Amino acid sequence: MNRLLGIDYGEKRIGVALSDPLQIIASPFKVVANDNKAISEIKEIIKEYDVSEIVVGRPINLKGAETASTIKAREFKEKLEQEISLPIAFWDERLSTKSANNALLEGNVSRGKRKQLVDKIAAVFILQSYMDCRKRK
Repeated sequence: MNRLLGIDYGEKRIGVALSDPLQIIASPFKVVANDNKAISEIKEIIKEYDVSEIVVGRPINLKGAETASTIKAREFKEKLEQEISLPIAFWDERLSTKSANNALLEGNVSRGKRKQLVDKIAAVFILQSYMDCRKRK
């Protein structure tokens, strides 16, 4: 099997997570700067790690309504679709960043280190949620 790639889109940083080849466990991979090289860098990861599907986090509020962040994430997903010919899911990411922050706080990770890690940990929560949901179907 091929790997899945999870994305936590942010205006400054994009958190990236990868699944194992059996698509059971999501692991943090890296944080990509959200600049004009971001999609190229994601394409390199896809090629190097034999990715077969992408999961982009869909930021919505707790009531399920879309926000300004949802629109930006959707626009990023659409740019990916123009550049990459793989299936791309747009997956509910409610509370993924909060959960990532909580996990890092519980692990006594310093504030500076949390800032470096939170985006890729949020991408793990998004990707793991997606894979777990697929297993149940």
